[in-house]
Amino acid sequence: MGSSDRTRRAARQQARTRHTQRTADGVDARSLDANGVAARLWAAANDYSYGQRQTAAVDAAFLAGADDHQLGLAVAGVFARALGFLWPNGWLPYDLVRVVGRECDEFATSLVVDAIATDMARHAQASIHERWRDQLRQIEARPWWRHDRQHFAQWLVKQILSKEEGLEVVIVALATLMALPKLPLILPLPGTATVADVGPAAGVDQKVLAKVRGLLAKAESTEFPEEAEALSAKAQELMSRHAFERALLDADDHVPQTASSRRVWLDTPYVGAKAQLVAAVAAANRSRGVVYEKIGFIALIGADLDLEITELLSTSLLLQATRAMVAAGAARADGIEARSRTYRQSFLLAYATRIGQRLSAAAEEENGDLTADDRLLPVLADREKAVNQLFDELYPATVKKSYTVGSAAGWEAGTAAADLADIGLDRQKLTPTR
Repeated sequence: MGSSDRTRRAARQQARTRHTQRTADGVDARSLDANGVAARLWAAANDYSYGQRQTAAVDAAFLAGADDHQLGLAVAGVFARALGFLWPNGWLPYDLVRVVGRECDEFATSLVVDAIATDMARHAQASIHERWRDQLRQIEARPWWRHDRQHFAQWLVKQILSKEEGLEVVIVALATLMALPKLPLILPLPGTATVADVGPAAGVDQKVLAKVRGLLAKAESTEFPEEAEALSAKAQELMSRHAFERALLDADDHVPQTASSRRVWLDTPYVGAKAQLVAAVAAANRSRGVVYEKIGFIALIGADLDLEITELLSTSLLLQATRAMVAAGAARADGIEARSRTYRQSFLLAYATRIGQRLSAAAEEENGDLTADDRLLPVLADREKAVNQLFDELYPATVKKSYTVGSAAGWEAGTAAADLADIGLDRQKLTPTR
């Protein structure tokens, strides 16, 4: 038995011992104040995270006997404590909702969203970074409950749950948050953002982004492949032209080049293969990526505009890849193999590899055109330096990971689909303007 296995077994045994002690101490839940209830909730969640999952219902039933007011204070307190750990450890609102939604149920997700809304209400809007506020809007984190009554009691009524059921949700959600690893801190913490932080990213034209998002939304909703390709091509053309023009403006105005980081969450299954596709798009757009496969996202580092292009194009290509994978499987006579995990993983890896080759070739052609304008070379060099510096700061130690291709048929089908994919790179139309 390895040392890690022995450690896990010891932790589980300790959790069982703690649970036995708590249930045998003869304490009446009604005698517990908010601190006592919070300590019990924290201990129950800790035990749950170490594998004592069958005890959550027992702990919840015991704590349901506590005074409602003290119980509400305790539930609010344990989530405030958890968030107080997670924000400095690099987690963002959208990250928490995604991971809780994957590991738990909709009740736990709604409870965490409310906890985030409560925590953010402590800070002035001007002291919260714009990207934080965007994420709060995205997860719809806003107070809906009356503030003259405890949130937990109102949440139970809204979700139509008993106290025992609700407390079990609290324990499971809290355990999920407690088990999360530390991430790089990529944005100022709530309450610390400065005036320079709260505005839109410099150099990114929000009107252009709105048009691009609209085009891609139409491309994803249409049932006609030709229309989808035309819309995707138009979106990429707009973004590429905007990036080209922005670089020229930066050169003329001597704007310092900076880099930032953001996270792209990926749906299961095949997170690793999908991350390779995003990484390929990032590399072609002067950005770098680090894959968190077990958690479910890829972290990107690059200039703000390059990251916008990467996110938007990746979203479109992931959709195209999924549609192509399903269509290729339906067209094959050996349908069982085409629906297998090995086939689909190989398909997506081949798709990512071929898309990377196509984008790299297009980028080399673009860079060849750019060298004709001496204004752009220093800008691109400074941008690359800024990206590499931030990457080294956030990720001083990374390792490369390889993937096994187990299906030749899947690889061939994925390569063929990538050759047909619309990457919308019409360099003839990219004319710089001042």
